[in-house]
Amino acid sequence: MRVLVQRCKQACCKVDNKTTGQIDDGFVLFVGFTEGDNKETITAMVKKVVNLRIFPDENGVMNRSILEAGGSILSISQFTLYADTHKGNRPSYIKAMTGSKAILLYDYFNQCLKEFVPVETGIFGVHMEISLTNVGPTTILLER
Repeated sequence: MRVLVQRCKQACCKVDNKTTGQIDDGFVLFVGFTEGDNKETITAMVKKVVNLRIFPDENGVMNRSILEAGGSILSISQFTLYADTHKGNRPSYIKAMTGSKAILLYDYFNQCLKEFVPVETGIFGVHMEISLTNVGPTTILLER
């Protein structure tokens, strides 16, 4: 499992010019799954995400979690996080979990996140347009 975390001031996901998810002050999570991922790895990743301390405290030091900052999450499924370009310029996605399995884990991931913070999402398996204002910039790759 890979989760690319971007701290944002605002973010929006559109599908066919319709907004499917929109947040202010929080994280955009780009989420990809691979074989071997399961509910246990997802639960551990959710704990990592919600406890990641990249929001500023009263001294301007990145020392607060999204829980402490009162932020929200825009969660976007992204199988391309498992792109492999070792054999050339056309990426291979063979390490990405198949859609029928990944959607179940993606839904579970979002349900777990919702126990801690407000969560908006894109739509699994479709072409999405994501816009965001990255703060910092702060971008962190989490991997199981």
